[in-house]
Amino acid sequence: MASSSSTLLLPLGSSSGKRISANYQGISCAKVQGVLVRCSNSELTVKAARSRGYMDQFCLTKRRDMIGLLLGVSSLVTDSFEAEGAGLPPEEKPRLCDGSCEKELENIPMVTTESGLQYKDIKVGQGPSPPVGFQVAANYVAMVPSGQIFDSSLEKGQVYIFRVGSGQVIKGLDEGILSMKIGGKRRLYIPGSLAFPKGLNSAPGRPRVAPSSPVIFDVSLEYVPGLEIEEE
Repeated sequence: MASSSSTLLLPLGSSSGKRISANYQGISCAKVQGVLVRCSNSELTVKAARSRGYMDQFCLTKRRDMIGLLLGVSSLVTDSFEAEGAGLPPEEKPRLCDGSCEKELENIPMVTTESGLQYKDIKVGQGPSPPVGFQVAANYVAMVPSGQIFDSSLEKGQVYIFRVGSGQVIKGLDEGILSMKIGGKRRLYIPGSLAFPKGLNSAPGRPRVAPSSPVIFDVSLEYVPGLEIEEE
Protein backbone atom coordinates (compact mmCIF):
# COMPACT_ATOMS: atom_id res chain seq x y z
CA MET A 1 0.00 0.00 0.00
CA ALA A 2 1.40 3.40 -0.85
CA SER A 3 1.95 5.50 2.20
CA SER A 4 1.55 9.24 2.34
CA SER A 5 4.69 11.29 2.83
CA SER A 6 5.68 14.04 5.25
CA THR A 7 8.39 16.59 4.73
CA LEU A 8 11.19 17.72 7.08
CA LEU A 9 12.92 20.93 5.97
CA LEU A 10 16.56 21.04 7.08
CA PRO A 11 18.86 24.09 7.03
CA LEU A 12 20.04 25.29 3.64
CA GLY A 13 23.34 23.96 2.41
CA SER A 14 24.88 24.47 -1.01
CA SER A 15 23.38 27.03 -3.39
CA SER A 16 23.60 24.52 -6.23
CA GLY A 17 20.36 23.98 -8.17
CA LYS A 18 21.09 20.37 -8.96
CA ARG A 19 18.50 17.77 -8.01
CA ILE A 20 19.88 14.59 -6.55
CA SER A 21 17.73 11.54 -5.96
CA ALA A 22 18.83 8.63 -3.85
CA ASN A 23 17.31 5.69 -2.12
CA TYR A 24 18.73 4.93 1.33
CA GLN A 25 17.19 2.18 3.43
CA GLY A 26 13.95 2.51 1.43
CA ILE A 27 13.66 6.27 1.96
CA SER A 28 13.47 8.61 -1.01
CA CYS A 29 15.47 11.81 -0.56
CA ALA A 30 15.92 14.89 -2.72
CA LYS A 31 18.14 17.96 -2.41
CA VAL A 32 17.22 21.23 -4.07
CA GLN A 33 18.80 24.55 -2.94
CA GLY A 34 19.48 22.86 0.34
CA VAL A 35 18.24 19.58 1.67
CA LEU A 36 14.67 18.39 1.36
CA VAL A 37 13.95 14.99 2.85
CA ARG A 38 10.82 13.06 2.10
CA CYS A 39 10.06 9.91 3.97
CA SER A 40 7.01 7.80 4.48
CA ASN A 41 4.74 8.14 7.51
CA SER A 42 5.53 4.60 8.59
CA GLU A 43 9.29 5.24 8.63
CA LEU A 44 8.81 8.52 10.48
CA THR A 45 6.64 6.79 13.06
CA VAL A 46 9.35 4.19 13.71
CA LYS A 47 12.00 6.86 14.10
CA ALA A 48 9.74 8.90 16.38
CA ALA A 49 9.05 5.80 18.49
CA ARG A 50 12.77 5.12 18.78
CA SER A 51 13.40 8.74 19.70
CA ARG A 52 10.72 8.60 22.40
CA GLY A 53 12.25 5.38 23.70
CA TYR A 54 15.66 7.02 24.01
CA MET A 55 14.13 10.05 25.70
CA ASP A 56 12.18 7.88 28.14
CA GLN A 57 15.34 5.96 28.99
CA PHE A 58 17.25 9.23 29.36
CA CYS A 59 14.58 10.73 31.62
CA LEU A 60 14.41 7.56 33.71
CA THR A 61 18.18 7.64 34.18
CA LYS A 62 18.04 11.30 35.12
CA ARG A 63 15.21 10.65 37.59
CA ARG A 64 17.23 7.86 39.18
CA ASP A 65 20.27 10.13 39.41
CA MET A 66 18.17 12.89 40.96
CA ILE A 67 16.57 10.52 43.47
CA GLY A 68 20.02 9.23 44.39
CA LEU A 69 21.27 12.77 44.85
CA LEU A 70 18.30 13.72 47.02
CA LEU A 71 18.72 10.61 49.13
CA GLY A 72 22.41 11.41 49.55
CA VAL A 73 21.68 14.97 50.64
CA SER A 74 18.92 13.73 52.94
CA SER A 75 21.35 11.29 54.51
CA LEU A 76 23.91 14.02 55.07
CA VAL A 77 21.32 16.31 56.67
CA THR A 78 20.00 13.48 58.82
CA ASP A 79 23.50 12.56 59.95
CA SER A 80 24.16 16.20 60.78
CA PHE A 81 20.99 16.44 62.90
CA GLU A 82 21.77 13.13 64.59
CA ALA A 83 25.28 14.31 65.45
CA GLU A 84 23.86 17.54 66.81
CA GLY A 85 21.15 15.66 68.69
CA ALA A 86 23.66 13.25 70.16
CA GLY A 87 25.66 16.27 71.25
CA LEU A 88 29.29 16.83 70.54
CA PRO A 89 31.59 17.08 73.57
CA PRO A 90 31.29 20.64 74.89
CA GLU A 91 34.37 22.79 75.01
CA GLU A 92 36.20 21.97 78.23
CA LYS A 93 36.43 24.92 80.61
CA PRO A 94 39.14 25.08 83.26
CA ARG A 95 38.00 23.87 86.67
CA LEU A 96 39.42 23.80 90.15
CA CYS A 97 37.94 20.36 90.72
CA ASP A 98 38.37 17.81 87.92
CA GLY A 99 36.84 14.34 87.50
CA SER A 100 39.06 12.61 90.07
CA CYS A 101 38.44 15.47 92.50
CA GLU A 102 34.68 15.05 92.08
CA LYS A 103 35.00 11.39 93.09
CA GLU A 104 37.03 12.32 96.16
CA LEU A 105 34.38 14.85 97.17
CA GLU A 106 31.91 12.03 97.68
CA ASN A 107 33.96 10.80 100.65
CA ILE A 108 34.65 14.22 102.18
CA PRO A 109 32.36 15.16 105.08
CA MET A 110 30.04 18.12 104.67
CA VAL A 111 30.29 21.03 107.11
CA THR A 112 27.20 23.17 107.71
CA THR A 113 27.40 26.58 109.40
CA GLU A 114 24.73 28.44 111.35
CA SER A 115 23.90 30.64 108.34
CA GLY A 116 23.08 27.60 106.24
CA LEU A 117 26.34 27.68 104.24
CA GLN A 118 27.75 24.24 103.53
CA TYR A 119 31.25 23.34 102.37
CA LYS A 120 33.71 20.54 101.76
CA ASP A 121 37.47 21.03 102.07
CA ILE A 122 39.14 19.58 99.00
CA LYS A 123 42.50 20.64 100.39
CA VAL A 124 43.25 22.22 103.74
CA GLY A 125 45.73 25.08 103.53
CA GLN A 126 48.43 26.23 105.94
CA GLY A 127 48.89 29.19 108.23
CA PRO A 128 46.31 31.58 109.62
CA SER A 129 42.95 32.45 108.15
CA PRO A 130 42.56 35.97 106.70
CA PRO A 131 41.23 38.57 109.14
CA VAL A 132 38.12 40.56 108.24
CA GLY A 133 39.00 43.50 106.00
CA PHE A 134 42.22 41.98 104.66
CA GLN A 135 42.80 41.72 100.97
CA VAL A 136 42.82 38.18 99.65
CA ALA A 137 43.76 36.74 96.27
CA ALA A 138 41.60 33.80 95.24
CA ASN A 139 40.66 31.74 92.23
CA TYR A 140 37.06 30.65 91.87
CA VAL A 141 34.72 28.75 89.59
CA ALA A 142 31.05 29.64 90.08
CA MET A 143 28.35 27.18 89.02
CA VAL A 144 24.62 26.65 89.12
CA PRO A 145 23.53 23.40 90.86
CA SER A 146 23.57 21.52 87.53
CA GLY A 147 27.31 22.16 87.25
CA GLN A 148 27.18 24.77 84.46
CA ILE A 149 29.76 27.51 84.97
CA PHE A 150 28.49 31.09 84.98
CA ASP A 151 31.66 32.84 86.16
CA SER A 152 35.31 31.91 86.62
CA SER A 153 38.58 33.67 87.42
CA LEU A 154 40.39 30.84 85.61
CA GLU A 155 38.75 31.78 82.32
CA LYS A 156 39.77 35.41 82.88
CA GLY A 157 43.34 34.31 83.57
CA GLN A 158 43.85 36.24 86.80
CA VAL A 159 43.18 35.84 90.49
CA TYR A 160 40.35 37.81 92.06
CA ILE A 161 41.48 40.27 94.74
CA PHE A 162 39.01 41.74 97.24
CA ARG A 163 38.65 42.65 100.90
CA VAL A 164 37.15 39.66 102.61
CA GLY A 165 34.27 40.18 105.02
CA SER A 166 33.62 43.71 103.70
CA GLY A 167 30.58 42.99 101.54
CA GLN A 168 32.46 43.23 98.25
CA VAL A 169 31.26 39.76 97.25
CA ILE A 170 28.16 37.70 98.03
CA LYS A 171 27.70 36.71 101.68
CA GLY A 172 28.30 33.01 101.13
CA LEU A 173 31.68 33.62 99.48
CA ASP A 174 32.73 36.05 102.19
CA GLU A 175 31.89 33.59 104.96
CA GLY A 176 33.42 30.63 103.15
CA ILE A 177 36.81 32.25 102.61
CA LEU A 178 37.10 33.75 106.10
CA SER A 179 37.65 30.28 107.59
CA MET A 180 40.07 29.07 104.89
CA LYS A 181 43.85 28.96 105.07
CA ILE A 182 46.37 29.97 102.41
CA GLY A 183 46.77 27.27 99.79
CA GLY A 184 43.44 25.69 100.71
CA LYS A 185 40.79 24.63 98.23
CA ARG A 186 37.10 24.37 99.12
CA ARG A 187 33.71 23.74 97.56
CA LEU A 188 31.02 26.07 98.86
CA TYR A 189 27.34 25.14 98.65
CA ILE A 190 25.77 28.57 99.01
CA PRO A 191 22.03 28.80 99.75
CA GLY A 192 19.89 31.37 97.96
CA SER A 193 19.76 33.62 101.02
CA LEU A 194 23.55 34.06 100.84
CA ALA A 195 23.84 34.23 97.04
CA PHE A 196 22.53 36.72 94.45
CA PRO A 197 19.33 38.50 95.60
CA LYS A 198 18.72 39.97 92.13
CA GLY A 199 20.06 37.01 90.20
CA LEU A 200 22.23 37.18 87.07
CA ASN A 201 21.14 37.39 83.46
CA SER A 202 22.19 34.71 81.01
CA ALA A 203 24.85 35.39 78.38
CA PRO A 204 26.48 33.41 75.55
CA GLY A 205 27.98 30.34 77.20
CA ARG A 206 26.66 31.37 80.60
CA PRO A 207 23.45 30.13 82.25
CA ARG A 208 21.00 32.39 84.02
CA VAL A 209 21.08 32.56 87.81
CA ALA A 210 17.61 33.08 89.25
CA PRO A 211 17.20 35.59 92.10
CA SER A 212 18.04 34.10 95.52
CA SER A 213 18.77 30.67 94.03
CA PRO A 214 21.49 28.35 95.39
CA VAL A 215 24.90 28.36 93.72
CA ILE A 216 28.14 26.42 94.05
CA PHE A 217 31.62 27.95 94.26
CA ASP A 218 34.92 26.11 94.03
CA VAL A 219 37.47 28.39 95.68
CA SER A 220 41.22 28.30 96.21
CA LEU A 221 42.86 30.84 98.51
CA GLU A 222 46.10 31.68 96.72
CA TYR A 223 47.63 34.23 99.08
CA VAL A 224 46.86 36.98 101.56
CA PRO A 225 49.11 40.04 101.21
CA GLY A 226 50.63 40.83 104.59
CA LEU A 227 50.18 37.33 106.00
CA GLU A 228 53.14 35.01 105.93
CA ILE A 229 52.93 31.23 106.16
CA GLU A 230 55.07 30.07 109.03
CA GLU A 231 57.59 27.48 107.94
CA GLU A 232 57.61 24.37 110.08
